Amino acid sequence: MARTRDLLAPMLGLGLGLVLALSLPEAQAVECGSLGPAARLTFAPAARDRWLAPRVRAPGPLDHLYSTVRRFLSAVQLNPFPAELVRALLNEPSSVKVDEVVRYEAGYVVCAVIAGLYLLLVPAAGLCFCCCRGCRRCGGRVKTEPKEMACERGTLMTFLLLTTLVLLIGVVCAFVTNQHVHEQMGPSAEAVPETLLSLRGLVSDVPQELQAVAQQFSLPQKLVLKDLDGVATIIGSMIHTQLRSTIYEMLASLLSLGQALQVSVDHLRVLNTTLVELREGQQDLDQDLRVHRERLHDLLQEHSCQGCSETLNRAQGLELGADFGQVPHVDDVLHRLKGVPEANFSSMVQEENSTFNALPVLAPLQMADTVKELKKAVAQQPRGLKTLAETFPNWEAASRWSYVLEKVENSSRPYLKEAQRYEKYRWIMGCVLCSVVLLVVVCNLVGLNLGIWGLSAQEDPSHLQAKGRTGARILMVGVGISFLFAAPLILLVFCTFLVGGNLQTLVCRSWENGELYEFVDTPGNLPSSMNLSHLLGLKKNISILLAYQQCRKGAPLWRVLQLNDSYDLETNLDMSQYMVKLEQELQNLKVNMESLDLLSPAGHRDLKALQSSGLGDIRYPGFFIQIQKPVVNTSVEKLAYELEGLAHSQSNSVLGEQLQEEAQGLTNLYQEKVLPQQNLVAKLNISVRALALSAPNLQVAFEDGRLETSGVLDRVTHLKGELPAWATHILRNESECFLNREMVYFSQYVNWVREEVTQRIATCQPLSGALDNGRVILCDMIADPWNAFWFCLAWCTFFLVPSIIFAIKTSKYFHPIWKRLSSSSSEETQLFHIPRVTSLKL
Repeated sequence: MARTRDLLAPMLGLGLGLVLALSLPEAQAVECGSLGPAARLTFAPAARDRWLAPRVRAPGPLDHLYSTVRRFLSAVQLNPFPAELVRALLNEPSSVKVDEVVRYEAGYVVCAVIAGLYLLLVPAAGLCFCCCRGCRRCGGRVKTEPKEMACERGTLMTFLLLTTLVLLIGVVCAFVTNQHVHEQMGPSAEAVPETLLSLRGLVSDVPQELQAVAQQFSLPQKLVLKDLDGVATIIGSMIHTQLRSTIYEMLASLLSLGQALQVSVDHLRVLNTTLVELREGQQDLDQDLRVHRERLHDLLQEHSCQGCSETLNRAQGLELGADFGQVPHVDDVLHRLKGVPEANFSSMVQEENSTFNALPVLAPLQMADTVKELKKAVAQQPRGLKTLAETFPNWEAASRWSYVLEKVENSSRPYLKEAQRYEKYRWIMGCVLCSVVLLVVVCNLVGLNLGIWGLSAQEDPSHLQAKGRTGARILMVGVGISFLFAAPLILLVFCTFLVGGNLQTLVCRSWENGELYEFVDTPGNLPSSMNLSHLLGLKKNISILLAYQQCRKGAPLWRVLQLNDSYDLETNLDMSQYMVKLEQELQNLKVNMESLDLLSPAGHRDLKALQSSGLGDIRYPGFFIQIQKPVVNTSVEKLAYELEGLAHSQSNSVLGEQLQEEAQGLTNLYQEKVLPQQNLVAKLNISVRALALSAPNLQVAFEDGRLETSGVLDRVTHLKGELPAWATHILRNESECFLNREMVYFSQYVNWVREEVTQRIATCQPLSGALDNGRVILCDMIADPWNAFWFCLAWCTFFLVPSIIFAIKTSKYFHPIWKRLSSSSSEETQLFHIPRVTSLKL
């Protein structure tokens, strides 16, 4: 079987190989990978750098704090954007009613009331505490048992420590947010004039920049002209490369065909010779088997034969199993393939290879004149690019636009400087008050530590009893500082809260959800002096929201300002006529493939003989039926061995000798005739299986799935006739690929021009970028840390109240306590039977 697979290997690959050879030209004709990718062109920027980079606040650990403050402000200010109130304030400020403002600011009014109560009660409580301390009436005696006193003391110290930790966290956050506000104020203020300056130069020198854009068409033009210098050799090599796999696969398939034909004919001859020998041998074998069967029948049926019944049954099977007279004859097929293969396929393939390999040298010679015409076409410039700058409309509002922006820029600088100056004052005040809160925290922590140290020393009054007293005094210092600075703290908190809260709820929230743009777009909301269309000198009113949305998408400025009818950029960038001219020149490329012959006349005759041979029509299953049968139905070897044993077991010596003779005769028959027949059957099996596998593959390979209209010779003839057309088709496709590849350079230029004009030279992205950056600067970088600062400072301010209470309550436990037994018979001691514990006055 291994030898069969080796012989059939070229046959099995033959069909697929030739089918690929016939179909491969069309598959590869549309591929352009052999040309290589087009280079990436780098153009010099023609526009000034006016693209505003978006400002984004980097994520940080304070984002959750900012979100919390925003939710708090949303709860404080539940009213929507006051469009009517703002319109009245902008157009007729005197008509604004105080009750409307108070109604809108109801949440802030409630907060103002809370701040006012804090401002009144905390200093008042501090004054009362000072008076109480002056009269030495604060503190009192501890009247509980020592165990209960320890429990109360531990509870108060725990609450004081927790309150101090909350204050510490709040003051740290207040320090950080205060610093963030201060750090962001300077860059944010500097970004305002830079943004206005970028907007002012938005339409400056646009025609000159368009002219510079048009001049850079020479960059792809020079590159294409350089590629055309070697286009003849490149396209010739491309044609050879595209056809190479097809021709080589086809010639390899033809070479495999010759080998397959030779192998098939050899197997067919072996099959025919083996059949003749088998038929002749079966005639002699059949006679010998008949003689032995009759003799054994007579001997094994004698009454004196002992144990012969089973052997008799086997002896009756001494007859031929396979009948090779019933298998199909192959003489006609062998006769039709007489002398095949006549052609020397190896020499033929080598000659065709030499002819085909000369194609890359001949093709460039035939395309030299066409390449010259192509260079002339490429050297010209498209008409639209010549008028790119000339047809750009004169923008009458450009000077007014620049004037307005310059005026805004100049007027904003003093305000920005003042804002930075006041921010510096606010930062100093914030740092001072945060330091005060931090001082209270330090007093609480130091007082707690010294107090606990002093308590631990009460077990041994001989040393360190003054520590507890010092800790109590330090706690009182923190209490005094808290009372002293409560008013400045709440005032700073409320002022920053009022400014930052309204900035967030009135401006930032409406700016982010688009209500501010809708307010500006609504006619009558803004004074006539603030009308943007009038300032720009436009004939039609534009929607700020729509303009903003278009600008964010990168729309050109003239489209946003409704100037599309006066300038059509795509018409100037249309290069269809330029490309059509180049394509027409490429159509003149030609290549001659008539000299390439694929199959010799002898090969034609071999294919014709194979077509009419009927090799695939042989009924191979008939062979397999007989091959699978045994030569003799009964195993002659086993029967002879059984007869020898049976002869030795007979009591009748004469019968035993006769059985011994029959056993010897069967052994000789097996050696002389049965075994040679089995070897011939095995030889026949190899040839039949090889032909049964090769014949259908050959038929599929050359008859294309048993299509009767296209035989072997027709397909080869068709291939030879269509090969020049295929080569021309590949040439056209490769020329188109070359054109597309070169047009990529022009497409890169067009795309660059479109991007340069619409996104840089004449884009309103700086407008939307300025609005977005303004919102980010005002809301994300200033308002958020500003609001987080007062939130944290308010946090600390209100937590000073429990800090004061717990500090006062805790401090009296840090004084040294003297215990004495009372000998009086007062009602107090006699009722509960406990000693009176007297502590020092606070």
